[in-house]
Amino acid sequence: MIRTTRTRGAAALLLLLHSVPALADETIDEIIVTADFRERTVTELPTSVTVLDAEFIEDVAVQHFEELVYTVPNLNWSGDGHRARYFQIRGVGELEQYEGAPNPSVGFIVDDIDFSGIGTLATLFDIESIDVLRGPQGSRYGANALGGLIYMRGAVPTAERDGRLQVTVGGDDTQAIGLAFGGALNDDENLLFRASAHNWQSDGFRSNAYLGRDDTNGRDETSARFALAFDGLLTGQWTTILSRIDDGYDAFAIDNSYTMLSDRPGRDAQDSLGTSLRLDWEGIGGGTLTSVTELAASDIAFSFDADWGNEESWAPVLYDYVSYSDRERDTLSQEFRWAADNWLVGLYALRLEEDLATLNQGEYYDPGYDYADSLDYPFGSAYESTNVAAFARFDSSPEDETRLAAGLRVEHRSADYADSDGLNASPSATMWGGELSVSHDFSTTATGYVSASRGYKGGGFNLGIVPDEWRLYDDEAMWTLETGLKADLFEDTVRINAALFHSWREDQQVRASFQLVPNDPASFGFATVNIDGGRTWGGEAELEWRLGDNLEFYANAGLLFGGFPGSVELFPWLAGRQQAHAPAYSLAAGLAWSNDAGWFARMDATARDEFYFDVSHNRESEAYVLVNGRAGFAGDNWLVYAWGRNLTDEYYAVRGFYFGNEPPDFPPTLYTRAGVCSS
Repeated sequence: MIRTTRTRGAAALLLLLHSVPALADETIDEIIVTADFRERTVTELPTSVTVLDAEFIEDVAVQHFEELVYTVPNLNWSGDGHRARYFQIRGVGELEQYEGAPNPSVGFIVDDIDFSGIGTLATLFDIESIDVLRGPQGSRYGANALGGLIYMRGAVPTAERDGRLQVTVGGDDTQAIGLAFGGALNDDENLLFRASAHNWQSDGFRSNAYLGRDDTNGRDETSARFALAFDGLLTGQWTTILSRIDDGYDAFAIDNSYTMLSDRPGRDAQDSLGTSLRLDWEGIGGGTLTSVTELAASDIAFSFDADWGNEESWAPVLYDYVSYSDRERDTLSQEFRWAADNWLVGLYALRLEEDLATLNQGEYYDPGYDYADSLDYPFGSAYESTNVAAFARFDSSPEDETRLAAGLRVEHRSADYADSDGLNASPSATMWGGELSVSHDFSTTATGYVSASRGYKGGGFNLGIVPDEWRLYDDEAMWTLETGLKADLFEDTVRINAALFHSWREDQQVRASFQLVPNDPASFGFATVNIDGGRTWGGEAELEWRLGDNLEFYANAGLLFGGFPGSVELFPWLAGRQQAHAPAYSLAAGLAWSNDAGWFARMDATARDEFYFDVSHNRESEAYVLVNGRAGFAGDNWLVYAWGRNLTDEYYAVRGFYFGNEPPDFPPTLYTRAGVCSS
């Protein structure tokens, strides 16, 4: 077992009926993108995309998608809660949502079920692939994918009976168990199933010195999935997923350490139940008619000790604040699309309902000034929205050396909002997006493309105490020009996937926060306003190299420049700087080795440049490098390995706030949340 002093180690034992961790041959397997309308190879898709397959997911990560973020170029996440649920692609994406209406910029889909903005449930047991599409996905996913899309797919049912048992034990009282199995339900093998269940528990790598506990930031994460695939008069798959995330939230310390002093540690929990049904009818009008139905319900509890301390921390001042929120989100969507050889047309409808109940409480008394204050502020809101869209896409024949693709989506959204402060709003808008691309095969193994795309995001309204002219904000759009090269070289032993892009935003939505009461850490206000002129440019590159039967190397790099325009009248400190959570470089590299006897090992390193924590201030993180390792032995149908995360014990920050939180003077200070690893 590999362990390090603070967080980072564990060992795992996996029993697999069909486990082949060794490198099977000298060539690289073909990778299929499942997030697009039509399943295509990475080479055929004219956009910047990273596909993480089951083998890479199992080798590099342990429990949650946030561990894989570091391997994907120009992808980052906001450590606003215990687990990653807000993502940024090329600097585009939300950092948090406390109040107001959900309006995500990055789509997050699991088995055709929309969990955009609530990606806490993204555990990895029995996940077959993850696609990360960068840039506007205007015609495919519309308003929820201005910056891009993350699409997770669980293991697909197969006719072959197989199963896997995974047992994990490690440092910080980590223990986990998972079971998955599937196969055919009848002799004709046209009714297939796959079932899985997994539970992960850990103390969570932090200690609370005041309470004398080491589990206030602990993890208890359960996931279950059932999929039924069928083939007859029509083909399709029904999938149901159940996720219960019940994590502690005690992640911020006054001294930015791993030792907490809070007397009322919080909770970050999400219970989600979702189901999807996909049906395909072939031969309808000379093409295939597809129906995708999804239904999901999520209950999300989020609470935190807002002062991060206790009566001893702040004595002789009495300073005690806490915040509780309960959110219920329900979604129902239906998509119909018809695809022939070159054309695809479709209709889409989404109904979303979200109810929020928040309670902020606190007391303050400073005997030096004989000043007292208290807070007992309940808040409730109800939001409903309906999105209706029509879309079409043309793709010329994949057999042509030069191919043209064009897509268009028109979407109308109407919403109703009401809260306990008396605000009522009913915004509505019609938006459009799409893309145009040209691809050319320079040879049978190398393809280049040029594309132009437009994505969009709906407008909305601001809550609370804001200037009248800030109450409403408009839709925004983002244009992206992109060119890329995808190639398989040297007899399919080297794969290159690279892209350059330039994006500019129209009526960009900028969300800033401000503290309403200087000595009340729970009294933050938020306002979104529109600005013009934001531009970003950069690129992504991915390299895979099979060095032989027993050795494989990969290297990924993302570069990101630009951001806000040179002059921002409302927020002058933003002039000319980068977006929040948008490091100028993101790097990853790894080397995997195995031998015929069954031994295997790998080492992975990832790096991030410094980045701005928020748009409300100009404080930045520090650049960092993380090193992870894995080594073990594989038998015919089992394997055992030890793994370690952050082997160099690097301190790195995943979120930062700049405000006053220390009485009696409350000097503005940068408070950071230290990054943690998988268990």
